[in-house]
Amino acid sequence: MLFELLVNTAHAQTAAPAAGQPSTLEMFVPFIFIFVIFYFLIIRPQSKRQKDHQKFLNEIKRGDEVITSSGILGRIEGITDQFVTVEIADGVKVKMLRTQIATTQKAATATEEKK
Repeated sequence: MLFELLVNTAHAQTAAPAAGQPSTLEMFVPFIFIFVIFYFLIIRPQSKRQKDHQKFLNEIKRGDEVITSSGILGRIEGITDQFVTVEIADGVKVKMLRTQIATTQKAATATEEKK
């Protein structure tokens, strides 16, 4: 008797109607929508910013006054493919990664004046 009750209960649970099941494509539509939103709000602007910064780093030259990502203001004294020598005071030179240059002083001043 108990066995029949358990079998009937298990059979009733597996016999659910399949008419209301969404298709596989319908199940992935929300995920696709979320990815599109992430692409346009996060991924695309970040890659554009990265591309602009790389272009900026390729255009810097000796004598430019720059601001590093740590906030140090200095003048470029030497450049290699990977490193930059920045003079931060008279006779004080710091060698750092080229990618750590954030912006030029002119660009930072122009941004500050807009505010």
